[in-house]
Amino acid sequence: MIYELPLFPLNTVLFPNMPIALHIFEPRYKLMIEQCLHNEQPFGVVLIREGDEALGPLSDPHPIGCTAHITQVERLPDGRLNIVAVGDERFQIHALSHDKPYLTGSVETFPLTGDNTPSLNRHGQSLRPLVERYLDMLAQVSDEVEFEPEHLPDDPVMLGYLAAALLQVPTEQKQTLLAQDGANSFMSTVRQMYRREVPLMSALIERESRMQQGLFSLN
Repeated sequence: MIYELPLFPLNTVLFPNMPIALHIFEPRYKLMIEQCLHNEQPFGVVLIREGDEALGPLSDPHPIGCTAHITQVERLPDGRLNIVAVGDERFQIHALSHDKPYLTGSVETFPLTGDNTPSLNRHGQSLRPLVERYLDMLAQVSDEVEFEPEHLPDDPVMLGYLAAALLQVPTEQKQTLLAQDGANSFMSTVRQMYRREVPLMSALIERESRMQQGLFSLN
């Protein structure tokens, strides 16, 4: 079923079940968020394909995005808003409309195809230790990352979405993951990226450690 959805073009990719925190300061997006709150409806997060994120003409987005349901709102004295939203489901844009101050789209839900549970479980089992290792390394380089492997999702696709959100890669690569057609191809692609990124991250941490040891030895 095709329906109209308010769109928020950003320089980020939102995945289902993942949170996003936004500071809303432009009048057009304050209006959009207020209408979403009033109508108890989601908005769509879409990666910008061409254009700027703020204070300019409405940007041209990629055709695959993710709906976001607002879960927290902080109203600031000057009308600005801080919100937290959670990704829900993927959608595909069929047509864009510029009739309102903000962008809207005629969209259709775009679920992953295929549900070969044994295959997905195998993907999840092979991906999990890579994600645990990646989280451990992120915790080494950032105080903001808390490594709690017991809180990783049991559902393989949800684990895949979390893994995709965690990856420290360009947004275009994340958009490629979001736009995958099938569940198995999505999980396979995420796993391939982790097999590449985990050794790279490990090498960078080891190099940084050697450099720091060299500085200490000079002192």
